[in-house]
Amino acid sequence: MPDDRSNETRPSPDALLDRAEREARGRLRIFLGAAPGVGKTYEMLMSGRARLADGVDVVIGVVETHGRKETQVLVDGYEVIPRRRVDYKGRILEEMDLDAILARRPALVLVDELAHTNAPGSRHPKRYLDVQEILTHGIDVYTTLNIQHVESLNDVVAQITRVRVRETVPDSIIDQADDIEIIDLTPDDLIKRLEEGKVYIPSTARRAIENYFSPGNLTALRELALRRTAQRVDEQLLIHMQAHAIPGPWAAGERVLVCVDARPGGAARVRYARRLADRLRAPWTALHVDTPRSAGMSEEDKDRLATLLRLAEQLGAEVTTIPGQNVAQDIVRHATANNFTHIVIGRPTRSRWRELIEGSLTYDLIRNAGDISVHVISGNERNAEATSRTVKAADEQWQFEIWPYLKATAYVVGSLAFAVLLHQFLDVRNLAIIFLIGVLTSAVTGGLWPALYACLISAIAFNFFFLEPRYTLTIQDPESIVALAAFLVVAVIASNLTVRVQRQAVAARSRARATEDIYLFSKKLAGAGTLDDVLWATAFQIASMLKLRVVLLLPENGTITVKAGYPPDDTLAEADIAAARWAWEHDRPAGRGADTLPGARRLYLPLRTGRTAVGVVGLDNDKQGPLLTPEQQRLLDALADQAAVAIERIQLVADVDRAKLEAEADRLRSALLTSISHDLKTPLAAIMGAAGTLREFAPALPEADRAELLSTVLDESERLNRFIANLLDMTKIESGAMEPNYAFHYVGDIVGTALHRARKIIGEHKTEIDIPTDLPMLRLDPVLFEQALFNLLDNAAKYAPPGSTIRLQGWADNGSVILQIMDEGPGIPPADLERIFDTFHRVRKGDQVRAGTGLGLSICRGFIEAMGGTISAANRTDRSGAVFTIRMPVPADQHVDPDMDDLP
Repeated sequence: MPDDRSNETRPSPDALLDRAEREARGRLRIFLGAAPGVGKTYEMLMSGRARLADGVDVVIGVVETHGRKETQVLVDGYEVIPRRRVDYKGRILEEMDLDAILARRPALVLVDELAHTNAPGSRHPKRYLDVQEILTHGIDVYTTLNIQHVESLNDVVAQITRVRVRETVPDSIIDQADDIEIIDLTPDDLIKRLEEGKVYIPSTARRAIENYFSPGNLTALRELALRRTAQRVDEQLLIHMQAHAIPGPWAAGERVLVCVDARPGGAARVRYARRLADRLRAPWTALHVDTPRSAGMSEEDKDRLATLLRLAEQLGAEVTTIPGQNVAQDIVRHATANNFTHIVIGRPTRSRWRELIEGSLTYDLIRNAGDISVHVISGNERNAEATSRTVKAADEQWQFEIWPYLKATAYVVGSLAFAVLLHQFLDVRNLAIIFLIGVLTSAVTGGLWPALYACLISAIAFNFFFLEPRYTLTIQDPESIVALAAFLVVAVIASNLTVRVQRQAVAARSRARATEDIYLFSKKLAGAGTLDDVLWATAFQIASMLKLRVVLLLPENGTITVKAGYPPDDTLAEADIAAARWAWEHDRPAGRGADTLPGARRLYLPLRTGRTAVGVVGLDNDKQGPLLTPEQQRLLDALADQAAVAIERIQLVADVDRAKLEAEADRLRSALLTSISHDLKTPLAAIMGAAGTLREFAPALPEADRAELLSTVLDESERLNRFIANLLDMTKIESGAMEPNYAFHYVGDIVGTALHRARKIIGEHKTEIDIPTDLPMLRLDPVLFEQALFNLLDNAAKYAPPGSTIRLQGWADNGSVILQIMDEGPGIPPADLERIFDTFHRVRKGDQVRAGTGLGLSICRGFIEAMGGTISAANRTDRSGAVFTIRMPVPADQHVDPDMDDLP
């Protein structure tokens, strides 16, 4: 008990942590209004001026005056951070300059229209995210917000005004606010402002009054704003009480707590709590205390408890289940910590003698509740009859469970035999300890009632066999009477404590086993790399821990389909498909035991994340009644939350990979189009120019000029042919259709053929050849190898300056032939070395990119690897320039097969 009181006077760690986090960031004040035009911006500017007069460094991040003169007058005198201009589809948009504000670091910044959507390309898509970043830098923020922009009220506002607001702010932003100032204006005053043109222009104002700004709509919106502000104030009060260890409740606002257990008549308590909350216009919570005795509840009691909790949730309660030992103390502690002002409990159903022995929850709760009002509710006569029938049925069931009593009898007989053996060595009164061992053993193995039975027959046996006069039930010695009475008392108390400890141990083991299973499940999900692994692990874990049949469904092509199940099952009836689709679309349970489509075979629950429902889990078994007990529901929630996060993670990774592929495809498409536009346009222009000149002026041109023009046509045609050939070769490589035509060849011969073919390209360069004549023969495709060498020579000539040397050298090395092509160009930038062989990749030099398609080196790698070789790129170490190294394996048997092509 002292520990409990010390806990109640100790500040809440969560509240202290929240307080520390708030002190580390800037303060947020929201000027909240029921509708546009109530004067939020005006009040924000006025409050900012007051801070400015106090010497605080205040700047305007963004303020929308909407052309109102009185607002513009207030803006004058402030330092205004210039807005950032964004070009979006030819339109110039002005947005708040977040970087400029962070660089300026004022003490307070004024930010209008918190729900604003930023222009595409901004750092954050929403302005409230900009505000959060400003707060993390320790800068205070004043901002404005209309109630229709609050995310949780979006549907309510749409029902009231018939207008769906698209720009919303999550409720967590309001929860983070240090201060909320309600800007209230009566509907008549706001309509008057509209008619005077102080909100919209007259033509727009008239339509607004007839639709959105009708008196009824404004009254409803005003009530929403006041309610949301009051809710936030109540939350701040609760945080303050927890942070300062102030015992509750403070009657600043009404809160109702209804206690729910498995006793019949609970539905009346739940409905009464709902009516009480409605009368008080207060939030309410349904609380169940899970004690070690809960593990021994019958299936009927578990079903009744699950039904009551589901009823409370349907009626709008927040359902909470907490573990505990002393129910009354746990209820009072929870109510005090959460500032509840009313507790609703049921009338005692135990008989008076049981209350005298075990205590009364109702009386203990009333005695410990302090300033909290306790409402004791009795169920109707039907519930009372149901209670008696339930107790009677339980008693009848208990009477037929004879085996624990037989074991208790055996333990007592064993204790008696042992006591007879020790009687000559021990005093009679000490023999009672031996019988006490039998009683405790009965309590451990059979429970409380078998232990009490063992206690009774132990007392009889102890009296009959060991107390004078022996072998009678008469007791003559007063001390023996006291000893026997003390034995009975100690045995009863010890039995009760043993059973209670055993229940606690069983509950602790059950919780520890569940915690370990959840931990292992989380590790399994963390290591799952594919969606199928996540789904199978989830289905198996839920089925094994809850002993249910499980199916998992995910959205696909606008519908929901079965993706996994345990035991495997991919067939669903029409009713089940409809229930699963409804659960996914509406993010609420459907199917068996739910309010929607209860005729389905399974109960379907959405797998939720912070964003949306990512799938649906379906559950069923062969039993009647509710599928899940409260404990199973909590366990399922934990498993489902982890599964939903894992599924979302896999989907996000797939989305990122898909986005990367799309970006790469766009890059390749852009590179291809750029390459085609350049590599086709340039030679075509040259060909067309030369051909046109020949057609128009051929007779007048000297012979040398005509030959030069014809040479241009041929050279550019050959260039076009190379480009088309490269595209075709790359297509073959990418599609996997490349099939080398192998033959044995001396590499020096192929080098010579490639040099001859590239003579025009490398004509302005010197060439050095160092290839020994005794190199081993290689098994390769001479056409592919020659094309790879030609592309490498073309690349060297493209980057090396005229007059420089292109060197080709080869040698044998450990079963391979090495061939290197070196140039004296600028080399390859280190950042491009890993991507030099990528398709369409071209090396930049400053802002310039060399002409070409970026296909040549990629084709080299494809050809060489298709023949079993490797190619790599590096920079020369002796001077500037690049070096490309080809390594081809030497066949173990160089015998020429008759079916192979003849050697050249």
